[in-house]
Amino acid sequence: MPTEYTNDYLLDKKVKIFQPTNGYRASSDAVLLSAMADDIKSGSRILDVGSGTGAISLCLAQRLQKQEVEIHGLELQTELAELANLSAAANGFSFVRFHPADIRQKITSENILPCSFDVVISNPPYSEHDMPSPNKSKATAHNQYDFSLEKWVLFCLKMAKPFGRIYLVHRAEALPQICSALQGKAGNLTILPLYSKNAQNAKRVIVSAQKDSKAPCKILPPFVIHDDAGKYTPAAESILRQGKTFADIFRI
Repeated sequence: MPTEYTNDYLLDKKVKIFQPTNGYRASSDAVLLSAMADDIKSGSRILDVGSGTGAISLCLAQRLQKQEVEIHGLELQTELAELANLSAAANGFSFVRFHPADIRQKITSENILPCSFDVVISNPPYSEHDMPSPNKSKATAHNQYDFSLEKWVLFCLKMAKPFGRIYLVHRAEALPQICSALQGKAGNLTILPLYSKNAQNAKRVIVSAQKDSKAPCKILPPFVIHDDAGKYTPAAESILRQGKTFADIFRI
């Protein structure tokens, strides 16, 4: 575990999260992604692939703590998985567990089996071509090494139950790769473009898909995060601060 870490908060201090002082730290993408996974039934098993400091899982746990769900996170960096487990304990989320694991290799945990999760959610590394950060933790989290985005998506599909849901957030330019990886294996796609400000190109997309489904794709209206003054829009505020879901804003 990192020797130096900070005590931070998500969702307007509803969720405590420990993060390295100098290393990978969660962004608003994690909170936004967690808000897309809105239709989760009691008793569901959820897998967070590449869980980092646990932000996605912790936000989900805050919202779903009365629904008897089970949340597992897989994280390559052991020190981040340890911090995430510390955060889960600090929040009283006994149903959340993070596992040090390399998804490029066979996972031996009896709790992490293929086709066993109702929901698989992930914020994959964003690029294999960007200049890596000199900070090893950040470089590992942000850059893909020996594992393409297509393989990452296929791993998520492998872990989902038949007709389970997949949720991903990525750069907008990665949308063709994501759709290509899902082609013929999942349907019922919902694509949400995220805009930093009005009149700009979308920088991120959130993609939801259902394994084995043949249902058609739909694209949601644009979601704008900041107003012209740089403050959160009311819609973004309701998700990032108040813990609302996109279903509270759109009719998904």
